[in-house]
Amino acid sequence: MEFDLTGKSVLLGITGSISAYKACDLARMIIKAGADVHVVMSPSATRFVSPLTFEALTRHPVLTQESESWATQLNHIELGKECDIFLIAPATANSINKLSKGIADNILLETALAFTKKILIAPAANTQMLANPYTTGSLKMLAVAEYGIISPQEKLLACGDVGNGALADPQEIFFQTARALLEEPFWKDRRVVVTGGGTREKIDEVRYLSNFSSGKMARAIALALYSRGADVCYITTADTQGLPSDIYLIHVESTQEMLEYTQDAIRIAKKGKMSKATFSSSEPIHLIQKEPYLFMVAAVSDYAPKYPQKGKLKKSLLGEEWSLELTKTTDIISSLNKEGIVTVAFKAEMDSQKGIDNAKEMLGAKGVDAVCYNLLQDSHSFGTDEHEVTFITTDGALALGKNEKNRLACDIINVAKGLAK
Repeated sequence: MEFDLTGKSVLLGITGSISAYKACDLARMIIKAGADVHVVMSPSATRFVSPLTFEALTRHPVLTQESESWATQLNHIELGKECDIFLIAPATANSINKLSKGIADNILLETALAFTKKILIAPAANTQMLANPYTTGSLKMLAVAEYGIISPQEKLLACGDVGNGALADPQEIFFQTARALLEEPFWKDRRVVVTGGGTREKIDEVRYLSNFSSGKMARAIALALYSRGADVCYITTADTQGLPSDIYLIHVESTQEMLEYTQDAIRIAKKGKMSKATFSSSEPIHLIQKEPYLFMVAAVSDYAPKYPQKGKLKKSLLGEEWSLELTKTTDIISSLNKEGIVTVAFKAEMDSQKGIDNAKEMLGAKGVDAVCYNLLQDSHSFGTDEHEVTFITTDGALALGKNEKNRLACDIINVAKGLAK
């Protein structure tokens, strides 16, 4: 699983929308990630999905108007105390307007009013109901009250209208819930650039030079940073299906494209997001910029065809042998202006004797703050779900061991926090 929510507890609230059935998939995703899920349903929600369905999925009794008990924890006061976050998905226009006014005329709204931690809501309603000034005003009030709002989709609605109001995709709701649970002050709103995949150098319109990089490690790094609250720009040649919408994606092909987009991303990242620092009454408010990070995970092609061709080169014209003239590509990591940004490079080697020394030399030769070194066996080492990394800095080498890439990515970004100046 891409996020580990072991030890976390989620209170899932379901209101009376036709999309209530999608909460079943959402509950499964959260449970699969390791979290405990408790459910509270409004009276109208039980008309769409039976509480028994959620009891079977979560292995916990569902809190409803009828099941509330003051002899157990199953009541609108105690149940919330057990949970780390309250996710209301779907949230109808009626429930949104009542929440903003503090109205608690059903079991779900009573639970929300008593809940003292983070609340997320995923609206689902007819376009006109959602666009009504009362509803838009309520959403603004809830945002001011630090409710997290998970934006709905624009599509064909159950009522037959086409427009904004469909419940966000369950996977997107899961991503934002996981982010709210795993967010860390260090990474929150910090701008981070991640590069990934193997660059492709065009020979003609149907052929290219590349390498075996799958982009899995870079994807894991981007997701780990996103889950901790970072503002992530992910520049990659690899597939980006199933990533959170809040990750800013840039698709590239060649080394030159990756260089240009990475330079631009770094320039933007250095502008930073400003936040209030702590201050005393005798001092003015200081605005500080969180130092950005670059994780250069991409496997960049060392050479490119000197004369890339338009169209398709015909095999019959090339003959039995084909000599392809190559030229060295730009060394991206050396070319970047890394002043004011923490840079973590990745180095894959196949020489067990000199590999780690080559990785250490990168620190000075390429001007980076750390190198994640990985010893490969052969081409089959690419595209696997596990990785083994040694995190190298001028202070020494830290073996992070072999682990699933998603877990290893979390270890890497945790160690990388120590590089901040």
